[in-house]
Formats: sequence, structure tokens, C-alpha cells
Amino acid sequence: MAPAVSANRLELLQIADAVAREKSIDREVVIEAMAEAIQKAARSRYGAENEIRARINPQTGEIRLVRLLEVVEQVENDAVQIEVKAAQRRNPAAQVGDLIEDELPPVDFGRIAAQTAKQVIVQKVRDAERERQYEEYRDRIGEIVNGIVKRVEYGNVIVDLGRGEAIVRRDELLPRETFRNGDRVRAYIYDVRREQRGPQIFLSRSHPQFMAKLFGQEVPEIYDGIIEIKAVARDPGSRAKIAVLSNDSMRGSRVQAVVNELQGEKIDIIQWSPDAATFIVNALAPAEVVKVVLDEDAQRIEVVVPDDQLSLAIGRRGQNVRLASQLTGWDIDILTEAEESERRQAEFLSRTTIFAEALDVDEMIAQLLASEGFASIEEVAYVDLDEIAGIEGFDEDTAQEIQSRALEFIDRQNAEYDAKRVELGVADEVGEIEGVTPKMLVAFGENDVKTVEDLAGCATDDLVGWNETVNGERKHQQGILESFDLTPEEANGLIMQARLKAGWITEADLAVDEAGEDETEESGEVGEEA
Repeated sequence: MAPAVSANRLELLQIADAVAREKSIDREVVIEAMAEAIQKAARSRYGAENEIRARINPQTGEIRLVRLLEVVEQVENDAVQIEVKAAQRRNPAAQVGDLIEDELPPVDFGRIAAQTAKQVIVQKVRDAERERQYEEYRDRIGEIVNGIVKRVEYGNVIVDLGRGEAIVRRDELLPRETFRNGDRVRAYIYDVRREQRGPQIFLSRSHPQFMAKLFGQEVPEIYDGIIEIKAVARDPGSRAKIAVLSNDSMRGSRVQAVVNELQGEKIDIIQWSPDAATFIVNALAPAEVVKVVLDEDAQRIEVVVPDDQLSLAIGRRGQNVRLASQLTGWDIDILTEAEESERRQAEFLSRTTIFAEALDVDEMIAQLLASEGFASIEEVAYVDLDEIAGIEGFDEDTAQEIQSRALEFIDRQNAEYDAKRVELGVADEVGEIEGVTPKMLVAFGENDVKTVEDLAGCATDDLVGWNETVNGERKHQQGILESFDLTPEEANGLIMQARLKAGWITEADLAVDEAGEDETEESGEVGEEA
């Protein structure tokens, strides 16, 4: 019998080695699966109530079967327990709570037990193979892979990657793109997930980064870091914009290789710039831009183009401006020179009317103030008197009178705001916070900020507004004090003063916060220069 046992042991190890090589998983995992299978078969032979362990020597293939017994004071279940005195006869050091191993004779597997063992091994090996596949491809997210189309199901393409299977969903293909069984396909791994049926590898040919990675493969200068891709925006199968940082230009033949892979998608190569206005102007190419006005807090830019360039700047079905917005991360409003001129005239007329009514002056004086760049009554009231007296046709007495009327108007308006504030139930203490104006108190009341604690509990974004992406579209959410043109730092200052007044923080905390802001600003300036 001994030679037969040796042969069986040798065969066991040979099978483990073969399975490990074929499935690209660790030999230890296969041996562990075999031990679990033997364990399961032994349990059916000796009784499921027994706690049985199988151990396979990885060098010799020898199989040991043991039953685990817990050492207890009094035995309630002799299948899994042993009395402490009996245990100490085997091992004098045994204590209550220890586990004693009871050696069992080898099992002569019957047909059913062998089949069960085989199922366990197959399942364990499959699980190990899935885990190996998940770990391998999870680390490859962001790479381009090549595969062969295995089948097409409801428009989704199943791809054989050699060491795994992946899927390109219908919405991740290029428009009007079709594949047949056996076709070669190149795609971008954008996600790998653990699912009940095994790891799911998701590929895309429409993802913006697919195009960026293609350029990395086709253009040696990008691979070598001479040209750096900063941003990509795509309308898959139609048009794309790619922002690069480089003094060199890409060769047309290399760009054409990417275009061919993307089924003729037109690609605009844009020069990236750290200056937002310059970058946005570049991104709107081929349209010419006459003027830009940036609102950095709202990440919004107004672009003025010649009248005959409007359709080019917007693009067919808004494609050009949409891609430029995706590329830069800014919301872009496009106006023609005629529209901007009309708007300027409307603003001029509006300011003229406000000055005429609030200051009780004739239209000519109101127009002079508006044309000199005064935008509000507050500016007129608090500006240096010389700035008003310096306007052509004005003297010091006229300037003094205009400023007095502006101050009187603000006092009347503040009285109205204060009455409204009381009506809305805003506490007097909120008005005592440095920087809070009567008009702000009304805005607070209309937005249910009525106590110092309410203001202290606000975030900066609650006051100045914020941007968020909803369904792929960038949207701006209005802030309570957005119309007051506060910077985020000024808004944060109001909140910190409220927290100080509410007793949430101390003067020392406030000083630390302000010191931290100063350091951040300084480091930001150094970063920009660098």
C-alpha cells in the first residue's frame, strides 16, 4: 500500500501545480482549496457536527485529518468538546478554552464525496481566479487595452482581453460604431468592480481620457513629457478639444493616427495657459475674441466677439462653446459687440435714472456721474470729494451738495431697511457685527438667518454662492449675500465675527484663523509666480 499512497500524494501536488499554472493563481491557494474539499468530504463521513480540519503538506503531499475539541469544565457536546482532565492526560499544559487536536484516520472517498470535493476545488479556484483578475485590472484603471470581440449583446460589446473579459457598453462606443465577433478593439479601462458573477471590467471608447491616452501612445513627445496634456473635452465621434502645454507642435501624421482610431473625430489642439482669460480665448478657436470679462468667484467669463463671429464661437448646436467650457472648467457667456454695446447703454441709462431720482439732480448731472464710472449711490457718498469736484463742469460746492444728498438718501434707505429687518425678526445683535450693513440684515431675514447663532452656523458658500456639477452640467447656486459682491474672505470674516460674538470661538482662535489665511495667501502667490 505504501507505494500507492506515495503516488497519490505526488499526483495531488502535480494537480495543484498544473491548476496554479493554468489559472495564474498561487499554488498555496489551490492546495488550500484541496484541503477544504477533503475537509468537507471528511465531515460528511464522520458527521457534520464534528469540527474537522484537513492539512496538506505542500512539500510531500501528505494529508492529515484532525478533529478540533474545545477544552471545557463540563462536556455538553462530545463531538466538539473535551473535559479538561481528559485533555490534560494528552497534554498536561491544556487549559479551559484551548483547542485539542484529535487525529483521525484517512478517509476513503466514495464517488459522491469525491464529486463534492471536486466542486469545492473548482469553486475555490474560480474565486481565486476572479480575485486575481480583479486585483490585476483594478491596478490598470486609466490604461488602454487591446482585445478581441467575443460577442455582441444588445449593442454591448464583450471583449476578450486574454486574461479576462470586459464590456464596452453601448453608450461608451462612438456613435454609429459597430463591431463583429473576432474584430480587434482598443479601449480605455475606466472602472473595475467586484460583482457576484465575478469582476466586471468596464471599457470606453467615448471617454475623454481615451483620446488623451491615444495621444500618449502615438506622440513620442507626450510620452517623453516634452508635451503635456492639461485637459480634454470630447463630443465623441464628432469633435474634441485637447489643451497642451508645449512650445513644440504635434506632427499632423501622428494626430491623424488618433483621428483614424476615433472614426474621423475632428480634434482642435489648444495651447494651454495658466492665465484663465488667455486659455479661454484659445479654447474658443477658431473664433476671434475682442474682449473678456472674468468673474473668478463664480468661475464665469463673458466673451465679446465680432458680430460675424457669433455662430463660429457658439458652433453647430452650441458644440464649440460647450467643449470650450468643459475644457476650461468655466461657464462661458458669449455676446456680440452689438449686444455688449446695447447692454452698456442700458446700464448707463439705468445708472443715470438712479442718480437723477436718488440725488434729485437733472439728467445732465446724472449722466456726467454715470459716464465717470460711478456705479452706485454708495460710491458717490463715500468717495473722496476731489473725485467728484474733478468732473468737468463741477466745482467743490456742487460736489459737496451731491455728496450730502447721497448721504441723506443712504440714511433714508437704511431707515427703511431697519424697519424691514425688525419686521422680519432679525435680532439687533446681528447688526452689531462689523461689516454687516442694514441692507444685508434684510437679506439675512429673507433667508431665515435671524440670530448671531444662525450666521455663525453658515458656511462661506452659503453667503457667496457655489458651483456644482449636476448631470454633467455646471450650475451656480445663489448665495444669501451674492448681490453684495463680497469676496469669500470677506464673507468668512463675517461668519468668524458671528462665531466670536456667539461664544463659539475666542479671540485667540480668531487670530489663529486669520494667520492661517495669510499664510495660505502668501503660499498661493509664490505658487503663481513659480
